[in-house]
Amino acid sequence: MSEQPYLTFPSIDPIIFEIGPVALRWYGLMYLIGFAAAYWLASRRLSRTPWNKDELSDLLFYCFLGVIIGGRFGYVMFYSFSSFLENPLYLFKIWEGGMSFHGGCLGVIAAAFIFAKMKQWSFLAVGDFIAPLVPIGLGAGRIGNFINGELYGRETTVWWAFVFPGAENPRHPSQLYEFALEGALLFVILWLYSVRPRPVGSVGGLFLLGYGAFRFIVEFYREPDAHLGVYDIGLTQGQLLCIPMILAGIALIIYANKSGMIGPLPALVPGKKGKTKSADKKPGK
Repeated sequence: MSEQPYLTFPSIDPIIFEIGPVALRWYGLMYLIGFAAAYWLASRRLSRTPWNKDELSDLLFYCFLGVIIGGRFGYVMFYSFSSFLENPLYLFKIWEGGMSFHGGCLGVIAAAFIFAKMKQWSFLAVGDFIAPLVPIGLGAGRIGNFINGELYGRETTVWWAFVFPGAENPRHPSQLYEFALEGALLFVILWLYSVRPRPVGSVGGLFLLGYGAFRFIVEFYREPDAHLGVYDIGLTQGQLLCIPMILAGIALIIYANKSGMIGPLPALVPGKKGKTKSADKKPGK
């Protein structure tokens, strides 16, 4: 019997170029591309908002800080809390690696909330504006994970499996699954859905529901963290974190549709600083 053929993992140097102590890595480049693409797409929709380009830049900067701070904090709390208990300074050792999307998501939500309060804008509407931009960075980041040969999937015999560096047996390219679902497909869904005015909060709710559902599915093919594994109930840590995300998304969509507030993004907080409302009640509401 002939040996089952598998795809050859591309031998790509994770470092694009290096000048002295400065190195440009594919992983970092992917995030830069994702951020630049998000800014460009956000600029295209800027005319639908009361913002100017400086305010947009400030908002995205706040979100960037939220990703970094929340991502690291979430990883330590959700995936490596024992290391934190042994040495609280571990929280700040970002160079050792370890970022969590769920923590980064919480960080972005906190950043958007703070920014909305500062500008006296509707927090939910700010979330609606940000939500379609997030999958771009997610997708780019997963491509970076694939190039680095990290966060690969579970062992499998499917023909499209890869033998990743450091893994003896063929595995699912779960990074590419996440790129396709959490990146490309989720972006298309959110972008098309938000083309027309929607109930304020519904776009953000759809993001929470969509990402949570897609990540929950991919976790069945992704290799669990070695120190956590699969819990007795058959779910991984990532899946457990997705459940409240899915529930929050459903609840937000229901709330948004019941509230009846529809308008261009983002809706302003009524009566603040003499600005007019940019969200109107549905007909008959």
